[in-house]
Amino acid sequence: MSAIIHQFVVHQLAINEAQELSIIPRSKCFEVSPQIENLVEQLNQAYAGKPGKGVGGLDDPNEDNFSSMLNDLADEEQSFYQFSLQTTELLKKTLLEFATIETGFIVFSRYEFLATDYLFIGLLNTKRHVEIDHSLELNYRDHLDIARMQLAVRIDLTERRINPDNNRYVSFIKGRMGRKVSDFFMAFVGCEELVDIKQQNKQLVTVVDEYFQAEQLDNHEKQAGRQQMVNYYKEKIEHGEDIQLAELAEQLPKGDSNFMDFARNTETPLENHFQADPTVIKSMNKFSGAGGGLTLSFERKLLGERVQYDPHSDTLLIKGVPPNLKDQLLKSS
Repeated sequence: MSAIIHQFVVHQLAINEAQELSIIPRSKCFEVSPQIENLVEQLNQAYAGKPGKGVGGLDDPNEDNFSSMLNDLADEEQSFYQFSLQTTELLKKTLLEFATIETGFIVFSRYEFLATDYLFIGLLNTKRHVEIDHSLELNYRDHLDIARMQLAVRIDLTERRINPDNNRYVSFIKGRMGRKVSDFFMAFVGCEELVDIKQQNKQLVTVVDEYFQAEQLDNHEKQAGRQQMVNYYKEKIEHGEDIQLAELAEQLPKGDSNFMDFARNTETPLENHFQADPTVIKSMNKFSGAGGGLTLSFERKLLGERVQYDPHSDTLLIKGVPPNLKDQLLKSS
């Protein structure tokens, strides 16, 4: 399903000849074209597929913060282009306050997807590609490195307008490689994390397993239920949609109790909807773990068949060792 693009513009943050952080603005917004529509779709899918996002709301508006600028945009007191320039200046100011240097292209996109109005802001770098023309000459071009996007925020403008007090309308990528590099980006938009998306997804997996156990489903029913959940996640990630607990409940095997009632009665109730974390698909399909020099991974459906676990002796019995591993073991014996 395609998004409806309303506005799209890009400005650049760069280091000038005086070694100062500067803004190179574009003169106006792009005309919406098939190329722009394709780019926004790529950005939307890449963002939706990023694991470990956070969710929150914006600070109360004041004279010069992002929330106030967003209100001016909503009230049509300034154009989208003017909003993008003012916001880029605020990002530059925040970077200087944090004594952080980040360069790249700051992308602003306002689009409609599944009847929801979104604002996407991302700071992207470029990646050099080599192209070969018809004369077999090599040409070097820089492309936006969408796959490695790490600094981005998406605001659900519809939710902010309808239900602002809920503070669940902003989502953002939390960082990379364990470093909180997104701190300045969150300070720039004035967002405080209220929901840990990664934790919500992990908790959902745990609650589903507990539900299967409480309903005393056999291994075949459990595996079928997990596969239904995996299919549901794949569909949601592909379309960039949120996980909806009520929808998921309809996908799961039904026992004596309802999954929604079971989920509400857990010690820490789940949000009714939240963004999908792609890592859930792997965790639903496989058991894996590492420690003490040992790394193990196997498909969940093998437990109780080719793989037996004895909790009393804390041992795993594996029937049918993989041929390449078996060969190594025989050669070392």
